[in-house]
Amino acid sequence: MNRAKLLICFIYSVLLTSCSSQTEKVNGASFVAYGIPVDETHTKPLVTKINANFAAVMPFGFIRGLNNPEIIHNTERQWFGETRAGAKQYSEELRKQNIKIMVKPQIWIRRGEFTGFLNMETEEDWKALEDSYSSFILEYADLAKEINAEILCIGTELENFIAKRPKYWTNLIDEIKKKYKGKLTYAANWDEYRRTPFWDKLDFIGIDAYFPVSDEQTPTFEKSMEGWKKHKPVIKSFSDKYQKPVLFTEYGYRSVDYSGKEPWKFDRSMTEVNLEAQVNTTKALYETFWNEDWFAGGFIWKWFINYEKVGGKENNQFTPQNKPVEEVIKVYYSKKD
Repeated sequence: MNRAKLLICFIYSVLLTSCSSQTEKVNGASFVAYGIPVDETHTKPLVTKINANFAAVMPFGFIRGLNNPEIIHNTERQWFGETRAGAKQYSEELRKQNIKIMVKPQIWIRRGEFTGFLNMETEEDWKALEDSYSSFILEYADLAKEINAEILCIGTELENFIAKRPKYWTNLIDEIKKKYKGKLTYAANWDEYRRTPFWDKLDFIGIDAYFPVSDEQTPTFEKSMEGWKKHKPVIKSFSDKYQKPVLFTEYGYRSVDYSGKEPWKFDRSMTEVNLEAQVNTTKALYETFWNEDWFAGGFIWKWFINYEKVGGKENNQFTPQNKPVEEVIKVYYSKKD
């Protein structure tokens, strides 16, 4: 074979590899921060139980109230996994299982107030919040650079902050790009993404996909599929408009009655365990999106580090661990594009 043919073969193989890496689905899990370092016993179940190839590592910042501009982060008072050192250690251990990383810094507002309602009362406080948020997110942009994270999520469900300060966010994205050269997304709430103004500056349209799909006590697979028909075309239209793939930065359902009605609800009054509801709604989501070329994949909410001690058939929360839905996830996460 002459040199010209060898060169052509080499270029062709590179192109095939490149295309393959771009089309591989993000089969991810939201890896919950905890108070201790992790090891193989904590990370390996992601592969053996659901065949995940991505994990969202989630350091935290804390705010004392909806009108408080100070974000407290990376302190000794936080759990280890919520800090920069913890996020780095988690990422390094996940890498040993060939799991790719999305760094997804989160904010917790006292008493669990919804981050989308964050609102300052004065211009001075808005500027203080901007300075504090920049310190927070650039800390983790620097970490994402250090660990070569594949994706950085620049924020989660911060609609009012973005709506009131759009210029700040445009400038912030430019600052992040100076520091971190990987892929960027933002985690918009399911009813927020249509108003997010900066998708053109990011690599993925990120959505926390808690879309209502069924009012049934036990949503059937068929009804859940039907429920997606009003949401899917709108989601795809944003992918088409911006020529960006859609990434579900969070998705999942509780194993509880009416799980498809208001999937975002973390309501302790909803206590009746319904494993079938979780299976049916989850399977419908996969059947609706996972075969679409414009859909990049997503991160199941949520995965705790102590696998043997969490979830189970008496658990009515989001985690799929030790529940029938776990096998559904593994089946879809094992499929090749």
